Amino acid sequence: MPPLISAFTDWRCPACGKTDRTAESRPHTRFHPCPRMHGLSTPMVRAGTAAKLVLNERQDYVGKELVRLDDRGRPAMSISTIRDDGQDAVVFAPTASAAGDL
Repeated sequence: MPPLISAFTDWRCPACGKTDRTAESRPHTRFHPCPRMHGLSTPMVRAGTAAKLVLNERQDYVGKELVRLDDRGRPAMSISTIRDDGQDAVVFAPTASAAGDL
């Protein structure tokens, strides 16, 4: 039997204005590929929350690391969500790889 009351959460992207609604009762965050953040997977905030997003590019040498590139081909380090009551970050860590002789 489905629950009689469902919990909806309305979301908004501070960068591009996209909105969405989820029906998950557990804690969660909605992400979307944002055109203003150059196609990177970007967090949305609860509707009504004042926030801004900052895309932080990698400042160090990439070398042979497999890093996340945005749609311009530039290496992304993180996206910071800045609100009045705090700050969060989505970090794009380099991807691990391995090679071996079999």
